[in-house]
Amino acid sequence: MAAVAIAVSFFVIIVAVAVSSGFRHEIREGVAAMTGDVSIAPFPSGDELESLPAHLPEEAAIRALPGVKDIVPVAVRAGIVKNGDIVHGVIVKGIPGGAGNDGDMADTDRPSLQVSIPQRLSDILGLGEGDDLTTYFVGEKLRVRKFHIASVHRDLIELDDNLLVYANLEDMQRLNGWGADEASQLEVRLSDNADQDRLAMEIGALVEDYYVSSSKRTYPQVFDWLNLLDFNVVIILILMTVVAGFNMVSGLLIMLMRNISTVGTLKTLGMDNRAVGRLFVRIGAKAVLKGMLIGNAAALLFCLIQGTMHLIPLDPANYFVSWVPVRVNILWILGADAIAFVGILLLLWLPSRVVARIDPAETVKAD
Repeated sequence: MAAVAIAVSFFVIIVAVAVSSGFRHEIREGVAAMTGDVSIAPFPSGDELESLPAHLPEEAAIRALPGVKDIVPVAVRAGIVKNGDIVHGVIVKGIPGGAGNDGDMADTDRPSLQVSIPQRLSDILGLGEGDDLTTYFVGEKLRVRKFHIASVHRDLIELDDNLLVYANLEDMQRLNGWGADEASQLEVRLSDNADQDRLAMEIGALVEDYYVSSSKRTYPQVFDWLNLLDFNVVIILILMTVVAGFNMVSGLLIMLMRNISTVGTLKTLGMDNRAVGRLFVRIGAKAVLKGMLIGNAAALLFCLIQGTMHLIPLDPANYFVSWVPVRVNILWILGADAIAFVGILLLLWLPSRVVARIDPAETVKAD
């Protein structure tokens, strides 16, 4: 029973760590797809069509910063789409090469005026792959473009009603009357473990003539929510370790009471309290390892099923994503296992105090 309790505790610990890592990865990827991890743009002036060079003189210095993966020029403009009586606002984002099925960078030979729309917009308008998307852009002149829907991509995260449509960068540059070396902003993509705020400050020091912002500053509520989630995972880790530890302690105490005469015999033969205590700790450690392996295997199986089939849904209005994301980070799992295992072993020394109070003479007499 103690091993079963250990297995359940480790299952909860690993799933909690995987879900926390999954949320952080999915939300960061989703925000980066919208704004980049760090964005470089002209200072706000009220002019939607204000541009900056697609390749800054400081680009080489920015790319040399540790943690910077890529710099992508984009052209972004608000628009209105219409299908029959249904009208909805969108953000059209031009990226190099257009967009593939998932909104990532695609081949540079993609035909002009092709777009990838999010699934939410497809459901709202009743349009899908192969249909035309009439889009209106309001400015000094009303401009209309009839885009062809090349693909429908899933929303990585759902933050607001400004649905993001991916288009060719060249199409948006022509729409805005720009040259090939102009963009709305530059999106700096960072590695997973990079410090966004620190790199935003370093990039800002290099390009003082432009406004530099990290996605954490753009969407602080999202990252505050992630930090709260991580805090909850720490609490779960502590609680599950304590619960598993005390279940193991109670199991050892029961085993000790059932074998109290054996303990007395061992003491009579010359075993001291520490040696007897270490004996029971070794027995408990074997049960902990057994439960840990079973719990880890069950948790990894659950993560595999949930990660591929998305069985557990979520309300995007509250959780930003439409299913429970899981991401197996081996280092995090090994760290959680090590912390929980050490914590349980420390708790297992409690039964040694009971061993010290056992009088060999009393146990033999009772026998």
